[in-house]
Amino acid sequence: MRKEERYRRLIAYFEQAMPKAESELHYENPFQLLVAVMLSAQCTDKRVNMVTPALFKAYPDAKTMAVASVDEILAYVKSVSYPNSKSAHLKGMAEKLVSDFGGVVPDDVDKLQTLPGVGRKTANVVAAVEFNQSVMPVDTHVFRVSERIGLTNNSKTPLQTELTLEQNFPPEKIPVAHHWLILHGRYVCTARKPHCQQCGISDICRYYARKKREQER
Repeated sequence: MRKEERYRRLIAYFEQAMPKAESELHYENPFQLLVAVMLSAQCTDKRVNMVTPALFKAYPDAKTMAVASVDEILAYVKSVSYPNSKSAHLKGMAEKLVSDFGGVVPDDVDKLQTLPGVGRKTANVVAAVEFNQSVMPVDTHVFRVSERIGLTNNSKTPLQTELTLEQNFPPEKIPVAHHWLILHGRYVCTARKPHCQQCGISDICRYYARKKREQER
């Protein structure tokens, strides 16, 4: 199957099966989204959603978080992964957001990456989810699913996957495609044992086709 056809059929399927795909993180504004995404690194969205209500109540904006101590922030996020470094990053992010951007989360990926603790993936998530920009955040789910299905071909790094997906998805579909791939990887195309029999795109999946050939030998 040609790559163009695979992308076209994948889009058609998810537009029908998952037309309103969105982040599972709970947030109400760009600052809260940025904080939640930073906390979600190597941590489940479920866990992050458990700690953010109290955190957001205590620190509703960058200004209030910037004047808090790392230990004060840590008290709210100690149950997430790597709480010490994340607490320090949250304080540093808030301080720089106040000093450099007037407390307003920028909608530019490069500017977002100047904030402590904000890497390319986090910046892309904020830009895509909050500002509907045509950038593709690549986490472990997106990286795995894209390669399995055949949207990418032997990508070695998240950046290679990101660039390939951005080149092949129509620009207006990229923000929602990010959610399609994450949710598909989280609930269907799981890491250890993908649920191929429950998958609605197995007919275009490179991994499934290879698996069938192996079983037929």
